[in-house]
Amino acid sequence: MKFRFDPYILALLGVVALASLLPARGAAGEALGPATKAVVALLFFLHGAKLSRQAVIAGLGHWRLHLAVLAVSFGLFPLLGLAMGQLPESLLPSPLAMGMLFLCCLPSTVQSSIAFTALARGNVAAAVCAASASNLLGMAATPLLVGLTLHVQGDGPGLGAAVDIVVQLLLPFLAGQLIRPWLAPLLERRQRLVGLVDRGAILLVVYAAFSRAVLDGVWSRVSAVELALTAVLCLLLLATVLAFTLWLGRRLGFALEDRIVLVFCGSKKSLVTGAPMAAILFAPAVAGMMIVPLMIYHQLQLLACAWLAQRWAARPEEG
Repeated sequence: MKFRFDPYILALLGVVALASLLPARGAAGEALGPATKAVVALLFFLHGAKLSRQAVIAGLGHWRLHLAVLAVSFGLFPLLGLAMGQLPESLLPSPLAMGMLFLCCLPSTVQSSIAFTALARGNVAAAVCAASASNLLGMAATPLLVGLTLHVQGDGPGLGAAVDIVVQLLLPFLAGQLIRPWLAPLLERRQRLVGLVDRGAILLVVYAAFSRAVLDGVWSRVSAVELALTAVLCLLLLATVLAFTLWLGRRLGFALEDRIVLVFCGSKKSLVTGAPMAAILFAPAVAGMMIVPLMIYHQLQLLACAWLAQRWAARPEEG
């Protein structure tokens, strides 16, 4: 299979370069904060409006599969993140170590998990339910896990961050769910525009986070060797979780279609959720570096899951 580098990753790298060369200063920097919060609220409002309750209900019956996905996302991942956090700071500076922990506390993706499951001829209804449940639970579980894991290292979000999560993420999401019966048909006809808002919001969040980090001298504190080590750690993390989910699916006796769901929903981490949460949970001075591991892991998971999906899609039809 021939891999194509994701243009969105190029856009993310371009935003990081732009923030490094032209960070938002003065009045522009002050205006960027409220604008970012508004765009994030719009993003989660649209996610609430797009999520079909009927599709989620259709996949609810496979509770063992959903519990397995949640156990990997919010159990195995944080334990692996804590283990990586034991590396000496001379190898992995504190902001990047915190970024690895933050990455491990995030929920699964929704769109790409479902898309890869469909491509691999897996249980799509269960994938919709598992990925959606992970994201809904993640709005509460991620801040809690971040607080618990980073508390071990003497840091972590407080009550104000939890309030911000509710106001900026959960309430807009619930509002989208309430208005879905009227808004869903319009969103179906304007999927391209919704996708642009979705990705544009993340680009704006990344630019705002890196702008503040650059003004605080982030690149003078992190070397190319440390970034390379972060990439290696992300690769090891992904390989470990993929191997574990493949083993766990067989150990639990799941059919291949359900094992596909466990692999794709269990191994993924959401950039769409992670970037806004980093901006809310952490000080602007470190938020930019916090999402560096997530951006690296995001690209690695797309490449690995694309390869796996193609292999499963090529299997012969049963019967």
